[in-house]
Amino acid sequence: VRLGDRVAIGANVCVGAHCDIGNDVVIGSNCVIGDACTLADGARLMATVTLYRGVRIGERSLIHSGAVLGADGFGFVADEQGRQVQIAQIGSLVIGCDVSVGAATTIDRGAIDDTVIGDGVKIDIQVQIGHNCVIGDHTVICGCVGIAGSTTIGCHCVLAGGVGVGGDGPITIA
Repeated sequence: VRLGDRVAIGANVCVGAHCDIGNDVVIGSNCVIGDACTLADGARLMATVTLYRGVRIGERSLIHSGAVLGADGFGFVADEQGRQVQIAQIGSLVIGCDVSVGAATTIDRGAIDDTVIGDGVKIDIQVQIGHNCVIGDHTVICGCVGIAGSTTIGCHCVLAGGVGVGGDGPITIA
């Protein structure tokens, strides 16, 4: 692990191998940071945040308590016997600079390419963003929003509380 200057780490934090933690980073108690994660300068994780392997958090981003970032997306396919088998999720999650992620929010890693949250995005509590989504810069996503995998949302969009985005194929909102 590479630790920058002036890093504050709370009690019971677990940091995986090959992580890069920048200057002035704050990591609250009981956080779990998987292998090969990056927290850029000034990033802050409140208590009980979980980052799965390879998640990258941009400068000055704030992740609130209970957020789970970079877990596998909901990707399954039926095998020859009709059993649902999980598809490998080999992408990651990239969160830009000056992003705020609300409490109890989950953002999946990409299946092949990365899930990407642009700079300045503000995400409220209890939001679920599926695998392979791309959220444009300075978009606002209010509480209890669910976004299906492979959705693209442009810059400066607003999704108000309780919105669901999904459909038969990938959805794009300009």
